[in-house]
Amino acid sequence: MRRLLVFLLLIVGVGVVPAHGQTAPPISEITLGTSTEGRPITAVRIGEGSRKLALVGNTHGAPEANTYGLLLQLIEYFRLRPDEVPQELSLYLIPTLNPDGLALGTRFNARQVDLNRNMDTAADSCPENDWRNLVAGAYGIVSDTGGAFPESEVESRLIRDFLLDAGAVIFFHSNAGVVFPACQHPPSTRLGQVFADGAGYEFIPVWDRYVITGGMHDWAGGLGIAAITPELVSGELTEFEQNVRGTQAVLGNVVGLIPELEPRSIGGVPVQPVIWRAWTAWGAERLWGKPVAPPKSDGRGGWQQLFDNGLLQYHPERSATTRVTEVALLGRDWLGGRVVPREEPGSGRFFPATGHNLDGLFRDFWTIYGGLPIFGFPLTGEEPGLDERGLPVITQTFERAQMMRPLDATTIAEIRLRPLGRLRWAQANARTSATKVRPR
Repeated sequence: MRRLLVFLLLIVGVGVVPAHGQTAPPISEITLGTSTEGRPITAVRIGEGSRKLALVGNTHGAPEANTYGLLLQLIEYFRLRPDEVPQELSLYLIPTLNPDGLALGTRFNARQVDLNRNMDTAADSCPENDWRNLVAGAYGIVSDTGGAFPESEVESRLIRDFLLDAGAVIFFHSNAGVVFPACQHPPSTRLGQVFADGAGYEFIPVWDRYVITGGMHDWAGGLGIAAITPELVSGELTEFEQNVRGTQAVLGNVVGLIPELEPRSIGGVPVQPVIWRAWTAWGAERLWGKPVAPPKSDGRGGWQQLFDNGLLQYHPERSATTRVTEVALLGRDWLGGRVVPREEPGSGRFFPATGHNLDGLFRDFWTIYGGLPIFGFPLTGEEPGLDERGLPVITQTFERAQMMRPLDATTIAEIRLRPLGRLRWAQANARTSATKVRPR
């Protein structure tokens, strides 16, 4: 209660007035999703520029409640001075990523997972920070709080999917009194130096107090997003003046500090940069295979690209949501008009929306590799079928993919997706070839 009172007094004390003579960028409030216990995770957006910068507070719940208070103050400050946000920028301020921890008085989320140890950091060049369940924390504490698997938590997946088109992100923590960047990522280092100089904090190029595995900053840096972690000096105070100066220093050099998305390719095939991030974050080649064709404009400002096992889509108009990228509904297409009888609830998870069960190895695979946003609802139960080589398999079709496993499979490592993307590509080529040879 004392902390909350301090925060309210500090917020009321931010007495500034809007600048005149300029057109202020628009301000909107957004609900990005909900926490494990259903509490809203919200953001305030200022500006509509093409470069996306996110400020994220309170990943560690109650012990770092001062970062929640800091973000509330920053929101009020920029509400009154939106003209400080450059026109080429969309600035997002997220007061808390862990509302459950804040409400329950814990560092962890409602499932006792440390959200800043739960990310899949395998895409960066620092193997020592790769995700693990047993993690190090402050004060020499070691605990099994990394989660059951990378990005096992709804909060982790929310911030992952929201940032896939971001240029930069700042994750506020406390209380080491330093600023540090994502591992071995020069744009993150430049961003950290500018923020630290503006705020008056010490910049350190490498966090050396203990090993942070599965950290959000390292996850972001591995995808080419400039990412830093300012650690407030105090565990109680918001240090607003320092952090607004650090933020202003960044806003004063948006073009130099927030990089444009760099070109990407896989196996020599160009890949649209945001789609490359989604492919990497959502299982990469293990799940989706390789690209079978270059990216293609959707005619509405977005892009889509076929991979062996699916069609990935990028929707720039959804930048303020967690659905800026998605997997197309090729599973629905595969079924065509086939009518699949509904099932009765079984021993696994039943989906009333489609009337089908999900159990066993397919349930485990579906859960670990993305769940409903990635695969969609099950459209069938488990069925016998043949793979592309004509071998017998068990299949289950979902809105966005079809899973296959051998008849005697015992682990999820034996599950793979049917190459619906390659089949779509082959069908399109066949139609094109037939058109070209059609007699006049």
